[in-house]
Amino acid sequence: MAKPSRKEDKIMDGQRRGNVKIGSEVEIVLKADQGTGKLTRGIVAEILTSSASHYRGIKVRLKDGQVGRVQKIYPVFSKINGQEYQEGLT
Repeated sequence: MAKPSRKEDKIMDGQRRGNVKIGSEVEIVLKADQGTGKLTRGIVAEILTSSASHYRGIKVRLKDGQVGRVQKIYPVFSKINGQEYQEGLT
């Protein structure tokens, strides 16, 4: 198996607990939506999975109370002098 490139290393993986942070903006799949794959967007209030990883995604509770497994983590951009930026972009 080929070693992942640096770009692939930076992708936020919803299957790894260490990538999911309270306050992160994420998309989850609710249990009721597992068949359709419909995603629900929200802010993580609580991380429910205790293991380091889960093949279907880390289970979280959103601020609005909905519970599901993380499919996508949105990047958090740092701010300098009130301006958002992403490292490597000019």
